[in-house]
Amino acid sequence: MKENTICRLCSSCCPIEVEKENGRLVSAERKSYLSREKRRPCPKLMAAAGIVYSPERLKKPLMKEIGPGGKYFKETSWDQALDTITDRFRYFGSEYGPESICWLRGMAADWGAPWDYANRLMNLFGSPNTIGNGSVCHVAREMAHVFTYGAITVPEIRDAKCIVVWGKNDMDTNPQAYEGILYAKNHGARLIVVDPIRTGLSSTADIWLQIKPGYDGLLAMSIIHEIIAKALYDKDFVKEWTVGFEDLKESAKDFEVEKIAERTWLDPNAIRDAARLYATTKPACIIDGNGLDMQLNVFQHTRAVCILRGLTGNIDKPGGDLIPQPIPTRNIQLKERLPQHVQPITCDYPLFNEFDEGWGKHAQSCVVDAILDERPYPIRMLIVQSGNPAVTMTDSNRVLRAFDKLEFMVVIDLFMTQTGKFADVILPASSPFEKTQLNRAFMRNNLVKIQNQVIDCIGDSWPDWKIIFELGRRLGLDRDFPWHTAEDAINYQLEPAGITVDMLRENPDGIHVEDKRHEKYKTSGFKTPSGKLEFYSKKLEENALSPVPRFDGHAENPISFYDNRDEFPFVGISGARSNCFTHSQFRGIPSLLKREPGCFVDIHPDDGHEKKISDGDIVKVETPRGHIHMKARISGAVHPGAVRIGWGWGEISRDYNLNNLTDDEKRNNITGTPSNRSFMCSITKVPA
Repeated sequence: MKENTICRLCSSCCPIEVEKENGRLVSAERKSYLSREKRRPCPKLMAAAGIVYSPERLKKPLMKEIGPGGKYFKETSWDQALDTITDRFRYFGSEYGPESICWLRGMAADWGAPWDYANRLMNLFGSPNTIGNGSVCHVAREMAHVFTYGAITVPEIRDAKCIVVWGKNDMDTNPQAYEGILYAKNHGARLIVVDPIRTGLSSTADIWLQIKPGYDGLLAMSIIHEIIAKALYDKDFVKEWTVGFEDLKESAKDFEVEKIAERTWLDPNAIRDAARLYATTKPACIIDGNGLDMQLNVFQHTRAVCILRGLTGNIDKPGGDLIPQPIPTRNIQLKERLPQHVQPITCDYPLFNEFDEGWGKHAQSCVVDAILDERPYPIRMLIVQSGNPAVTMTDSNRVLRAFDKLEFMVVIDLFMTQTGKFADVILPASSPFEKTQLNRAFMRNNLVKIQNQVIDCIGDSWPDWKIIFELGRRLGLDRDFPWHTAEDAINYQLEPAGITVDMLRENPDGIHVEDKRHEKYKTSGFKTPSGKLEFYSKKLEENALSPVPRFDGHAENPISFYDNRDEFPFVGISGARSNCFTHSQFRGIPSLLKREPGCFVDIHPDDGHEKKISDGDIVKVETPRGHIHMKARISGAVHPGAVRIGWGWGEISRDYNLNNLTDDEKRNNITGTPSNRSFMCSITKVPA
């Protein structure tokens, strides 16, 4: 038996077809316009049955007990677990105020309806502290798009004649997008890749810019300078539909190609060639990604990349970067019911908190500040949903000290994790195949698709929606959580669009609310304060921020520990996002582990020779924050002077945790983003 659903083993949200036998998931296959032999395989999807039926799955709620041998976990009932959590909600809310409780969201459960449900619960309870991970993943980058032209764009890859991939490797992270790139290349499109690492994708590029990690904004401004200086910009579009061109031109004059090339490890001719190719090949689109997200100056770096779209007139054009047409939905977060006198723990980042009515708060480092340093006030109880911050958050040693200090922690997950070990209660979540929900990735762009539950929940696990709804009812919020199925809640949320779950199940490829339209700005303008694409943002200026990208204070220090570069001379890069894993997830699945050679530090042959390090040697990587030990791998994938360090392996061992090295002290002043993608470090061979 076959059924359609959406895979959520990563953030790509691929439409898939599931094969079942006697109610059990047997296999899953991604749907594609390509024939099976030409599709990009996904190891995680191939291992779907192994993930779902893993003996390591949490199948019952667990509560921490203290016995003669110390602390241990004991299975309990849902009633007992939820009663305990409800009691702690009431206790901390009464004694210290509802704001003393924080809900921290990871990415594993999707950024669709489950995010809305968690916000609804916390807003109704009275806590403003529902915090996501968007300061280091997507949301800070989206904010830069919004401040430039009103919404994050969608690259129309298949119809483009020139594609720029900036800080992303879709060959490993998004099979659908990668197939789109291949399709466009096979039809004559040119490809430019900006990436500090030689990847399979960069190896196929017409121009590969192997940039120095963390210097993307300087490169973007250099390309802007070249396009303006050579009069390659779209003069009609710039004149009619933008504001601030002269200010941009003035800001860009400090980024001449010859001046920037050496600082960014690039050939000046390659920068010029890329600028000309992108500016003169129409239509062109830019695929930007997580390589920009985790940088100290993510907002202005991404703003500069966004400005390229407007400068060349590729915005909202067929084959360019589409301004999306979001479907009308009911905002169910009930933020208006939140007491207005209590500030969130992210109060230092007001623009980031408020730039989008649905995204909410994402400066996740503030969670650790509030627990450990009690700034702006103490967090005493933490619920971690679908995340593993003990491994994935910046400066793990500081995070662990915060978790040791917490008075009560709840973890919602499929598996025991390094974070789960700190919990007082662990609630077993269902996999993507065991729940029905909406996906934000589709809803934001004029398409509604349903993620269908295709198998029964494993053991006594519950889907996220059921956990949150039941908590709400136990907290006395029955009237605001009237739904007893996911379908009821989805129908309520989609009512303004006139779409129901039944309609979506009859249309597994999704429902478009309206026809796709291009150049919408010609009739309705851009959703910016000026109604135009803003090279110069008055809103930023009014908030004492640079209205055009200038990188004040960060141009010479864009990565962590730059001032310590004499002692820590290598640029460390958080290493490849393997297509076998999603961050720290699935590291215990045997079939996926067999596909991976393990965790390594990739070192350029020249640096290996100088440091007398060979393949397989154990090396110590160190920063002012801590150290790790890993095997060395001599590789030409990295630039001399840079090393790539295996990412996500801290779930296997704390000694492998890359975030032992990262810094959370310096943060972006707009989004609270630390530089945990790149940092200065030292490397030494560990004697055998």
